[in-house]
Amino acid sequence: MDDDILTTLKILIIGESGVGKSSLLLRFTEDNFDPEQTLTIGVDFKTKKLTIDGNTVKLAIWDTAGQERFRTLTPSYYRDAQGAILVYDVSNYSSFARLETWLNELDIYSTKRNIIKMVVGNKIDVENREVTREQGLQFARRHQTLFIEASAKTKDGVQCAFEELVHKIIQTPGLWESFGDGGIHVNNKDHPEPSSCSSYCSLI
Repeated sequence: MDDDILTTLKILIIGESGVGKSSLLLRFTEDNFDPEQTLTIGVDFKTKKLTIDGNTVKLAIWDTAGQERFRTLTPSYYRDAQGAILVYDVSNYSSFARLETWLNELDIYSTKRNIIKMVVGNKIDVENREVTREQGLQFARRHQTLFIEASAKTKDGVQCAFEELVHKIIQTPGLWESFGDGGIHVNNKDHPEPSSCSSYCSLI
């Protein structure tokens, strides 16, 4: 591990097929958007360094297909993940309704009891919205997750989503530092500054 890396975090992106999981990942890791993005077959995997409150972490981000025929990947996919982003398409209500199923699966297969969860309403750039921000926020509050709306196409909210998720993971004792030697120093501030993402993101 690089000397300047605090830790490596495993982040999952889950949700129905076609909601834009791969597009969010591509926008965050490469600042790119491909309108012809093909559906993920099996699992995609990308890494990216991110610095939060003076702590640099390496993110190992796993993006999986939402189709049922790839469900055999499930147990190993969820193992040891510290964070999960549950994505729905704001223009597709059924993708929002299926979040309950994804949350249940996360609870079943996650090996870390206090995994940090974030609900992301993607495609806010489209006109035919079927899920309001209020509905997404209510769902997140009911399930005690982070919440943000985003657009992989316009970049709105994408960086903030990952930053807020990682910030929450770092602030959660026992979730990521259990493999250290006890000498890890986290640059926590006694009075953290307000997040620049607060206009997008609602915290639990």
